[in-house]
Amino acid sequence: MTVRIEQCVDIAVAPSVLWSAMDDIRSHGEWMRDAIEIVPLSEQHQGVGAEFTCVTKIGPFRERDVLRVTQWEPGVAMGIEHLGAVKGSGHFTLTPNADGTSFCWVEHLRFPWWMGGPVGERVAKPVLARVWQRNLARLRALVET
Repeated sequence: MTVRIEQCVDIAVAPSVLWSAMDDIRSHGEWMRDAIEIVPLSEQHQGVGAEFTCVTKIGPFRERDVLRVTQWEPGVAMGIEHLGAVKGSGHFTLTPNADGTSFCWVEHLRFPWWMGGPVGERVAKPVLARVWQRNLARLRALVET
């Protein structure tokens, strides 16, 4: 089974301005409070094929994830593949709107058996949704000021 989590927010800046605040993946920890440490694994830090490790912490739980960029369309979309214990994919999409940009974050995650498998996914979904909603509020505050 795979859990799908989607969070969207309207941000009052153009997609190009928003993209410039997020194209350095190493800086995502400035607005993703659950991302404790993001370290490049490849010499390439941007674009399709760039790889990173990301230590995340939610409550007492820590996880070291390996991320690979799978989509890179400046001002439009960024996609990643989760290669660590939690498998799946994530996408950021930026869509122009009348007030600036609609930013959506969608994740499809599959937990290993030792993290509860499908039961762990169902338990984690509302927690992760709240964490990511707060992360998007921080991103909005960062770029709108």
